[in-house]
Amino acid sequence: MRMKPVPEPTAKMMDEDVFWGIVQTSIDESGGDRECQKDVLVGELEKLEPIHIIGFRLATDKMLYDTYNSKFWCAGYLMNGGCSDDAFEYFRLWVISRGRDVFNAAAANPDSLVTQDGFGEEFYEFEELWYVALTAFKNVTGKELYDYINYEDFKFCEGNYPDFVFDWSEDEPESMKELCPNLFARFHKDNNLS
Repeated sequence: MRMKPVPEPTAKMMDEDVFWGIVQTSIDESGGDRECQKDVLVGELEKLEPIHIIGFRLATDKMLYDTYNSKFWCAGYLMNGGCSDDAFEYFRLWVISRGRDVFNAAAANPDSLVTQDGFGEEFYEFEELWYVALTAFKNVTGKELYDYINYEDFKFCEGNYPDFVFDWSEDEPESMKELCPNLFARFHKDNNLS
């Protein structure tokens, strides 16, 4: 494969419609298989110019930033039977991987995720989604994508996540039930609380 020239460092995110079109293609072509979806995403990104591959990663990072909150973490905890810091990243990546409608509904109300299927996977996580742009960029340029992000202008990175206070506790199941009643009913081992 002929290497593509690299751009100047950028903070420009991919257009939302283009981003979701790529994700939808990966959903349609993978049939729920995460490994296949990852491969489709890498293949679709490799067709693009490097600046747009970076834009895909930046758009992903912005969505992770936008869903970094207590209620979303409660949803991840319920669906996965626990949720560490890393697992919360992987959970939100899984939500992104389910497509625009699922993501937007969950961003508005994470309890809407009760309708989603795990396709036989043990956890509702998709860590690999975070790396598809890195892989595609390396494949088409021979370079590391991180070196081409303008961090001065892009403020939605993991290190800049907003602070929040948890308004639920695993030791107080009622607090989880109040935030995500449908997920609680489906996933919590003590879902018979009155």
